[in-house]
Amino acid sequence: MATVLDLWKKTSALPLGNRIFSIAFSQKAPYFASIRPRFTVIEPDHVELVIPKRRGVHNHIGTVHAIALCNGLEAAMGALAESTIPRDRRWIPKGMEVAYTAKATTDITCIAETDPGQWTAEVGEGYDLPVRVRGVRTDGTVVVEGEIRLWLTEKTGA
Repeated sequence: MATVLDLWKKTSALPLGNRIFSIAFSQKAPYFASIRPRFTVIEPDHVELVIPKRRGVHNHIGTVHAIALCNGLEAAMGALAESTIPRDRRWIPKGMEVAYTAKATTDITCIAETDPGQWTAEVGEGYDLPVRVRGVRTDGTVVVEGEIRLWLTEKTGA
């Protein structure tokens, strides 16, 4: 089965490939489709996607809803984890802490980042791996930032 990174490399080389990838990714975890993510960067330790500002993700004041932002951050984190994790390990989200720092009044770029050494630490019984996440307006203003903690373990039977 192709990995997320392999699929990204194949589809992003095609016309409309980024959109094809984004739709396929959203089918794997259908809730992500609610924000219509458009992936723009997928590489080990760094993923970016855009949440288009549209009525379907608005809150009562017409900005991008906080939960839509969290959905975008989690989608970016998931693509990062799948594109970065060594093949003999698995991950599961353990928690998320975010701060909303400004109104989300435009399309929002969701960014997830890690450092390479985080993925190759001694596993033991498992360990927490923090993923830095943030959402940025088109003018560069950060509207949400925080951390998603993953739990990493060895795959059994790998």
